[in-house]
Amino acid sequence: MTQAHQGGARGWTGARKGVLSRLRFTSLRLRLVVVFGLVALTAAVSASAIAYWLNREAVLTRTQDAVLRDFEQEMQNRAAALPERPTQDELQHTAGQMAGSDQRFSVLLVGHDTAGRTVYGSSGGLSGFSLRDVPVSLRTAVNKAQKVDGGDKQPYHLYWQRIVDHDTPYLVAGTRVIGGGPTGYMLKSLEPEAKDLNSLAWSLGIATGLALIGSALLAQAAATTVLKPVQRLGAAARRLGEGKLDTRLRVSGTDELADLSRTFNNAAEALEKRVADMAARDESSRRFVADMSHELRTPLTAITAVTEVLEEELEAETGSMDPMIEPAVRLVVSETRRLNDLVENLMEVTRFDAGTARLVLDDVDIADQITACIDARAWLDAVELDAERGLHARLDPRRLDVILANLIGNALKHGGSPVRVSVREADDSIVIEVQDHGPGIPEDVLPHVFDRFYKASASRPRSEGSGLGLSIALENAHIHGGEITAANSPDSGAVFTLRLPRGTSPAEEQPAEDGLTPGSDTDRPQGEDPKGDAC
Repeated sequence: MTQAHQGGARGWTGARKGVLSRLRFTSLRLRLVVVFGLVALTAAVSASAIAYWLNREAVLTRTQDAVLRDFEQEMQNRAAALPERPTQDELQHTAGQMAGSDQRFSVLLVGHDTAGRTVYGSSGGLSGFSLRDVPVSLRTAVNKAQKVDGGDKQPYHLYWQRIVDHDTPYLVAGTRVIGGGPTGYMLKSLEPEAKDLNSLAWSLGIATGLALIGSALLAQAAATTVLKPVQRLGAAARRLGEGKLDTRLRVSGTDELADLSRTFNNAAEALEKRVADMAARDESSRRFVADMSHELRTPLTAITAVTEVLEEELEAETGSMDPMIEPAVRLVVSETRRLNDLVENLMEVTRFDAGTARLVLDDVDIADQITACIDARAWLDAVELDAERGLHARLDPRRLDVILANLIGNALKHGGSPVRVSVREADDSIVIEVQDHGPGIPEDVLPHVFDRFYKASASRPRSEGSGLGLSIALENAHIHGGEITAANSPDSGAVFTLRLPRGTSPAEEQPAEDGLTPGSDTDRPQGEDPKGDAC
């Protein structure tokens, strides 16, 4: 298939999808139009059918009564004047006179001459109206003598029947002369009446079509009147869902739709107020954490300097430290480091919450970066690295180091050696897996491993970790446009999978406050666990 044909097929497919989407979008409108149309069509067809039937019966009955009355009168005036045994010429002459009446029907007279032969007289001559044109059932009824009683004093009556010959309707009637004489038959074409009825049917059909079109236009107008406020409400709800909390509807009228618009406005106003209150409280909370963390830095700096001196005294071989206070000094040194880590992590979390964290991108060799992270923390003997050199990505080296330090340190602390770190390519992403050989993560803990301050065991609330490490690692992955997932390996142990895009282009990070490196653990003494995470 050529590119032109492919482009045409794609264009046709897109146009079809557009039409279908518009049909789906206006499905309620279509349903209203269809319902209005069906109701109008049913009413119009019913009214037209009833009108046609009533008019048809009226027209045919009026014509039929006039013809039968005239025929009966002609039979009484002319046919009854014939002798009981007429000749064919007499019948022919009388039939012609009868046919010349106002109704212009054809006449056939049947009698018996003096020799007992059956003779015929037709108004149309020998090739005109004949006995074979009269239905047998009608002839039988005409010639059958009825029982004479008090209510019926004549043995013979006038009978009629409607027939269709070559798509032309006719009225056929017959009777016998009372007191003896010829039998007369009449044939009247109803074609003019049929044409009038066809014209009436066409008129009613056109009226039905116009009624259907009018109902469709009326339904469209009604749907527009009803659905336009609903569409405005839907658009306002979408804007409200997009975060535009100042969205309001214009209220006009006192109907149900106006009440709905007022209800929406009240709900939007209450929601805006509630969100504003929550945002204010959240901002106040973040400001408090940031201010508290910042204010703690000054005393922590002094305390950290003192603890470093005390640590040097502990490591000295002079024995100047009193053995009685040595455990207390070691506890002070450990807790000071832990407090310093917590403050740094809180400041980093505050930056993420405030949206001020930025990236400083560089071309990074993934294998070299992982090796540097492991070597800086003296984990070479406990970590197996499966990564080929030359696999580059544009990332923030410092934040990548924070992610790796947290994931590998978490695996060493809570999983168990050996920890295996593997790197592979997947489409336009870099996938780094950190797998340990520990007992794995309990199923009820897996959904919470990246929650802040979450610790799986309530029996170790005083652990070295703060419960922020994995949360910070996840935020650093998100700011790169990546993701971290946690799962249990089928073999044993836990597997943390880091997926990062190879080419990230967000805004560069601003310099960190106070010259600090937020969330980084690369400057800790070798061998120290860089974090206390949620596991």
